[in-house]
Amino acid sequence: MDFLKVSAIHRKDELGFEIKNINFTIEQFSKTAIAGATGSGKSTLLKIIGGLAHADSGTVLFRGEKVTSPFETLIPGHKGIAYLSQYFELRNNYRVEEILSYGNTLDEDEAQNIYKICRINHLLKRRTNQISGGERQRIALARLLVTSPKLLLLDEPFSNLDFTHKTILKTVIDDISEKLQLTCMLVSHDPQDVLSWAEHILIIQNGAVIQQGSPKEIYKKPVNEYAAGLFGKYILLPGSVINYAVPDGKNLFVRSSQCTVNGTQKPMLKGVVKKISFAGDYYEVDIIINQHPITIKTGTSNLKVDQPVTVSIQIPEEPWFI
Repeated sequence: MDFLKVSAIHRKDELGFEIKNINFTIEQFSKTAIAGATGSGKSTLLKIIGGLAHADSGTVLFRGEKVTSPFETLIPGHKGIAYLSQYFELRNNYRVEEILSYGNTLDEDEAQNIYKICRINHLLKRRTNQISGGERQRIALARLLVTSPKLLLLDEPFSNLDFTHKTILKTVIDDISEKLQLTCMLVSHDPQDVLSWAEHILIIQNGAVIQQGSPKEIYKKPVNEYAAGLFGKYILLPGSVINYAVPDGKNLFVRSSQCTVNGTQKPMLKGVVKKISFAGDYYEVDIIINQHPITIKTGTSNLKVDQPVTVSIQIPEEPWFI
């Protein structure tokens, strides 16, 4: 029996946007990410899985039991599935420990372990109007975890967080997966949130799943330019530019990390620097090669605009074409 099975899900909203024929299965204890552009349908799909939004057709089975829609039940949601919205709420002027007491199914030691994992055990005596946004989110997460869910759905959990609180929350989510042995699904538009965490990725475009696979497979072999662009800048090179056998109508796909400025590896392409942008640990350099613009990352700091350069392309043993 599949832990979670999503079959032929279809939904059309009042504005005409459709989620079309979504099918996939999730294994227990796995970490799955749903990636897609804003408005692609990923958050709506997550809500359908959690029983918080309806589908016009299709079924969601959680541990063999059908997940009902809000149209079929008095209180939306499904037992054993917890959903953390990016628009969560906490009651004002309540002590954190009071908020966490509602729905708690754990004994004291187990609950304290949750608070420790969520990095909130020092906040229990404070009131909800005395804590930061990042702390509020971790409290909202702990409030879900004390109900003993088996599947945790996280909808854009890192949105609107500063770097410090985002880093803390990432550690918390990693610990939830490992220490609590929870199955997790996460929606995010940030490639770094997805690639470093997920074991399996679903890519949604215009309401349809267009690709599924491991982070490495998705990153190195995207099915199209949309999928490529979700996970960082990429370069498409026609055969005429690199003097390489490229299938008709296709371009060689490479990531910036496969390119080196003034390197020695062939093919070496002549180009001219057009723009240099400092990005912290590296520079982004816009280069024109035979009237073909590319952007690559480099640690080299001594480049200048209008400087002639060569670009070495590391073509993999199994090249990928789009």
